[in-house]
Amino acid sequence: MATTKRKKKHRLFKLILFLIIVWWYNNYTLKTNHVEITSGKIINPVRIAVISDTHSTKHGISNRSILKCVRKANPDIVLILGDMYTNGSPAEIIQIPVDLTSDIISEGYPVYFVTGDHDTDQSYIDLMVQTGAELMNYNSETININGNNIQLFGIDNVYYSPTFNLHNAFSLNPEFYSILMAHIPNYEKFADFGTDLSVCADTHGGMIQLPFFGAMIDSASMQLFPELHGIEVYDKGFFDYSGGTMFITSGIGVSPLPVRFNNRPEIVIMDIKSEVK
Repeated sequence: MATTKRKKKHRLFKLILFLIIVWWYNNYTLKTNHVEITSGKIINPVRIAVISDTHSTKHGISNRSILKCVRKANPDIVLILGDMYTNGSPAEIIQIPVDLTSDIISEGYPVYFVTGDHDTDQSYIDLMVQTGAELMNYNSETININGNNIQLFGIDNVYYSPTFNLHNAFSLNPEFYSILMAHIPNYEKFADFGTDLSVCADTHGGMIQLPFFGAMIDSASMQLFPELHGIEVYDKGFFDYSGGTMFITSGIGVSPLPVRFNNRPEIVIMDIKSEVK
């Protein structure tokens, strides 16, 4: 009888250990998500690293791990899309993404950033700018990467009014490849503006992704198993629109709780290549 009880306890221990490992793997191990798109406006390949939603903590995924991924990918530019710490964080936590940005720039990679709905402290923005990162909150810049003219736009909206219209803020040059940086995705308005690529974050990839069912919950409608109800879920990945596409990264952090499943933290390495004719 005692032997049977010991076997049951042993099996229970192994089950708990297995669940802890699965939980840790899904929430605290960083993957590099390599994606690729093509465009007739691109002559030579452009590589972009996308970092977002770290929601920095003392015990989260380290700057060293993120920097290692960036260094290995050797991108042309790095885009940081906001929520790099959680609102109300102390100065020592806010310093973590600043140090990450400084390290990336020290490696020779240009950094462009927008803020999200958490990392809005002016002191943080000032520190980021001091590292040499370019603040893109309602700014635009034309840059040349590997012989390609790139129009880069950025916005910092955390709320979209019914009258929101990017045409009032920016003008597109149809001959240049255009990229819009935005923390919070707005598919219809971005599609209407017509950038070749909109790069977004905020969703954390839906946090819980179930095999065959997709996202467990849609944050916009708060509908459980939204794809079963025919709801278009803008959670992560590519979403095409006329003339361009929107890409959403699931980001790195686990805010508000570490409940990621089948949706590991990611840094995105995006290759934009010339269309094969």
